[in-house]
Amino acid sequence: RMDQALLLVRNELPAPGLNLAARSGSCHQCLYQFLAFVPPNNESLRKPGTASVMVDTQHPLTLLLNSSVGDRNLCKIQYHFGEFGNYSLVVKTLSTSTQTVSCDLVINEGPINSYLPILFAFLVYMGILAILIAGRLLMKIDPVRNWVYKKLNPRATDRMINSELGSPNTADSINCDPPPQSWSTGSRRRLRSLDTFRGLSLVIMVFVNYGGGKYWFFKHESWNGKLHIPSAPFSRFVFIMGTSVALALGSMLRWGSSKWKVLRKILWRSFVLILLGIIVVNPNYCLGPLSWDNLRIPGVLQRLGFTYLVVAALELLFTRADSGTWEGRFPALQDILPYWPQWIFILVLETIWLCLTFLLPVPDCPRGYLGPGGIGDFGRYPNCTGGAAGYIDRLILGEKHMYQHPSSGVIYQSTMPYDPEGILGTINSIVMAFLGLQAGKITLFYKDQPKQIMSRFLIWGIVMGIISAILTKCSKEEGFIPINKNLWSISYVTTLSCFAFILLLLIYYLVDVKKWWSGAPFLYPGMNSILVYIGHQVFANYFPFKWKMQDSQSHAEHLIQNLTATTLWVVISYILYRRRIFWKI
Repeated sequence: RMDQALLLVRNELPAPGLNLAARSGSCHQCLYQFLAFVPPNNESLRKPGTASVMVDTQHPLTLLLNSSVGDRNLCKIQYHFGEFGNYSLVVKTLSTSTQTVSCDLVINEGPINSYLPILFAFLVYMGILAILIAGRLLMKIDPVRNWVYKKLNPRATDRMINSELGSPNTADSINCDPPPQSWSTGSRRRLRSLDTFRGLSLVIMVFVNYGGGKYWFFKHESWNGKLHIPSAPFSRFVFIMGTSVALALGSMLRWGSSKWKVLRKILWRSFVLILLGIIVVNPNYCLGPLSWDNLRIPGVLQRLGFTYLVVAALELLFTRADSGTWEGRFPALQDILPYWPQWIFILVLETIWLCLTFLLPVPDCPRGYLGPGGIGDFGRYPNCTGGAAGYIDRLILGEKHMYQHPSSGVIYQSTMPYDPEGILGTINSIVMAFLGLQAGKITLFYKDQPKQIMSRFLIWGIVMGIISAILTKCSKEEGFIPINKNLWSISYVTTLSCFAFILLLLIYYLVDVKKWWSGAPFLYPGMNSILVYIGHQVFANYFPFKWKMQDSQSHAEHLIQNLTATTLWVVISYILYRRRIFWKI
């Protein structure tokens, strides 16, 4: 099967037999898991005992062979097996006098290179990009452009000239590279970098949700650890939502909307997002028709809706219609000091998270436990998955109303339901959105000073990175608070916020300052994010987003299908963009 190799164990030792166990390199402080019993050598027939097992190829494994009687360890081997490889482990005695045992690993048939499809896909997309860039450069040559326009009918030509992707020589057009204009005269101009940032996060999220070619590094980390590609998109989406809140609320108030009217809009949007998440985008549909018995209450849209409600209401309470220069002391902190009540509120929220996480008593679990349960921590706390976060969800929501297949179940074999979008983690998603809100305030307060905006993005990124280094001690497992996407730990928030500030800085510089990049193609899904997210979930199992594969154990086929589906949503969002169709809540 995919992500597996065949291991044949040959036992040339006399009785008793051997026990083969394994432990994954990604499983921290885990128990060895029994794989097979290998019978002893049959001396009369001169035939070694054999046993065949399938071993995981996603992570390095530690193999442990011990005697079935007395449990004496004979050998321990660390090895990273290759996909579809065929291996033999030969166990024999080197010296009968000293009873020295050797364990030799032999490659019978070499593994395949399962990463070649990624390289091929990369080259294909780079080729498409090169063709588009070449076409754009050719369109700047007058004879070529005139020839293309002549081939089009006059109505289509007029649309191209006046469209956002039209002729760069047309003075009145709004093209992909709009002419520089001051913030004072064009304050309503939409920051393309924000939509590009949002669209990039959304495209990666769609690709990962569709399967990511079934590669392990396109899946969420089992528990603590490295920030795989799936760990970042949702958090970046939360971050940029906070940035958009600052810009949107300021714009509505400047145009004369009352705070009560804006509050009603905030409440309505939050309600719709939560309702869509519970009723439309619900993974428990796979268990049958939706019913209260198995209705999952938390979810991505639910968390977005509640986070938006808190952050938008908090900003509405203290925002001003005119975000001019602050007249108080320390003008360099004008985007922070006037909003000190907001910071106090966020600090109180974070204190609540810390107290509940580390001080709340959880039955049969150590106080402050942050582990995955299952076979982790040497199997001492099998039913403590998530510690206080999991306990609060089970207590308030009930086990049947939570996510039933957490990522910790694969490596750590935890059996308790755990919801990565649970109640306690929502506190830190609010913190994440608030940091995004801070990015929005920076763009408002320094709207005609791109150097100030970029320098502040950089400073915030560095500060968040330093905080993360302190919290984690720059280690995967040994820090005060490890990076954990399932828990949405505060170190996860600060680390991803660091990356978000830096990435936003780069995109802002390329798209809105230098205008070297229009933001395409990520700009288009970024401007229709709700439609794309809900659509990709609802139509996930429909053609042309999914079809029957000839070989379901092929990374290449999964990758082709997932990239095709993701690309289709980008194309759909582009068509909607050209037709000026945007679904807003």
